[in-house]
Amino acid sequence: MRKNLFVKVSGDLYQKPSFIKYLRTVTRKYFTVVCVGGGTQINEAIAEKGIEPGPHGPMGRELPSFELRQVARDVLERNQTELQNTLASLEINAVVIIPVLDLGSVLCHVNGDEMVKTAYIGFDRLVVITTKDRLEKKALEFRGLDKVKVIGLK
Repeated sequence: MRKNLFVKVSGDLYQKPSFIKYLRTVTRKYFTVVCVGGGTQINEAIAEKGIEPGPHGPMGRELPSFELRQVARDVLERNQTELQNTLASLEINAVVIIPVLDLGSVLCHVNGDEMVKTAYIGFDRLVVITTKDRLEKKALEFRGLDKVKVIGLK
């Protein structure tokens, strides 16, 4: 029976050749779901509107207005589409999702790392792909979750 893999990738890395190479390898062995982030791009898009990105709460960035939630969703959907197109052009089979839940028609932005925790019970293996400078912090965050592996890429 084919096992399943949940991969959370930073919005800073989803188009990097090292990440694409990693996906090409794992999708041969696992049914793969990729959750693509976009924190840096969301901060930039909000700043372009002349608004401070605001603090992160315990579950991630809290966006106080529908307008800002839509800005964040647009960034994430763009990243999702770009990654889907890249994977399709390279014939890499993976489902690409974004960390936004639709709960009774209410959009709930979830930090991608929290999506890993949400997916933990259902997946055989989970991987967090982050930048090298965030590796240590992420490893601490997922300490004790045996099925999660944190990988730092350039």
